[in-house]
Amino acid sequence: MSASTSNALWDNTKQIVLAFLMAIVIKTSVVEAYKIPTGSMEDTLLVGDFLLANKFVYGARLPLVGWRLPAISDPEPGDIVIFIYPMDRSQTKYIKRCVATSGDTVEVKDKQLFVNGIRFPDTAFVKHTDKNIQPRGPGGGSGRDNFGPYVVPHDSYFMMGDNRDNSWDSRFWGPVRKELVLGEALMIHWSWDDTIHPSPEVTVKDPLSVPRLFLHGAIHFFEKVRWGRLFNVIS
Repeated sequence: MSASTSNALWDNTKQIVLAFLMAIVIKTSVVEAYKIPTGSMEDTLLVGDFLLANKFVYGARLPLVGWRLPAISDPEPGDIVIFIYPMDRSQTKYIKRCVATSGDTVEVKDKQLFVNGIRFPDTAFVKHTDKNIQPRGPGGGSGRDNFGPYVVPHDSYFMMGDNRDNSWDSRFWGPVRKELVLGEALMIHWSWDDTIHPSPEVTVKDPLSVPRLFLHGAIHFFEKVRWGRLFNVIS
């Protein structure tokens, strides 16, 4: 192999390695894609929405070393936040709306959310699907529709789903510590509605199930894409 060929090969290898490292840095520290698996944030975010999240704004984690860069800002009430689930830290893609921060007093009265005694302003997509109001539990304990008053601890955030009657959130498992926050939801870049012509099941036992899935998706592609949601900014 000639010297010029070796140099060219080495230059190409360096470029590939550099591009790979940059991709890792961007994915882990700046922007990452997430898929919405449940309906707890309906109708703000729907099952099948794919979104981009800004991981830099709340203090990006550097890959490998795990160090955290200084945050540009902290989560504020109204932000839609992606975080590590406090009860199971292997689940790193929980998403809810921040409704209160450190020192705030949270209270839910007959489904209505109050923060520091003031009615929390709901967005247009916040909804209640159950007309029944659940009373407090035994001994006056908090529940879904009547909660608190509760003071959010230091360096913590109180998270709730916009689908208020169908969200497993801080009303049940408590606040999210600052170190568990990963990023802020930015934009829906893709949205796929599988309730329209549901996709066929893929199984190991059926080798034709995969091509059948792709064929099904191709046939119903234009019906299943939620075109009106593409590139919508999340708020």
